[in-house]
Amino acid sequence: MSGRPKPRILIVEDDPFLGPSLEEYLNRRDFEACWLSDERGLREAFSPPPDLIVLDLLLPHIPGELILSRIRREHPELPVLVLTAKGDLEAKRKCFELGADDYLVKPFEVLELELRIRALLRRRGKAEPRIHRIGEVVVDLERGLLIRDGKEIVPSRRTWDLLLFLLRNRGRVVPKEEILDQVWHDVIVNEETLRSYIKELRKLLPEGALQTFKGRGYLLR
Repeated sequence: MSGRPKPRILIVEDDPFLGPSLEEYLNRRDFEACWLSDERGLREAFSPPPDLIVLDLLLPHIPGELILSRIRREHPELPVLVLTAKGDLEAKRKCFELGADDYLVKPFEVLELELRIRALLRRRGKAEPRIHRIGEVVVDLERGLLIRDGKEIVPSRRTWDLLLFLLRNRGRVVPKEEILDQVWHDVIVNEETLRSYIKELRKLLPEGALQTFKGRGYLLR
């Protein structure tokens, strides 16, 4: 995964708290996210065009529906995910008729937004590869399993989450604090718990594939 360009996500959202929060979250999830509080600066942000746009409808200077129609006219292949408090069926119907690819109503779970973004990018061919190789071990993201010595292995959910995070950061030393924050999120666990999952993951991978850097973190080669 190292060396691959990160998918570029443009967020057009007027909420001064939500916009920067989404930008920060997506940047930590291996995207290159950029936030705009309104349509001003939109043309500059499209040089070059992003890989996906997250678009609020209730913007201060111009309706989001108008922006959506312009994007669809000028960039017909660009995925657009509408993110709005307008949850009525008529609003959804209008946006889909204007060319929206997905529609998420506030309030929402940020993980759901991430999953929807990845799904849209996958359809466009911009998402991460579905098969990875770590030495002789094959990681099949589509089926959620590893293949080693011809045998299929289904890890525990948390071990799988840990592997996915390390894959997204393959080639760099990831601090323990970052792993705990990104894999366990709001669940409070100690470093001993993390070490036990690292030990479990090492059993599934080739020897030396997952290295410990004392006082710094872990590196997946």
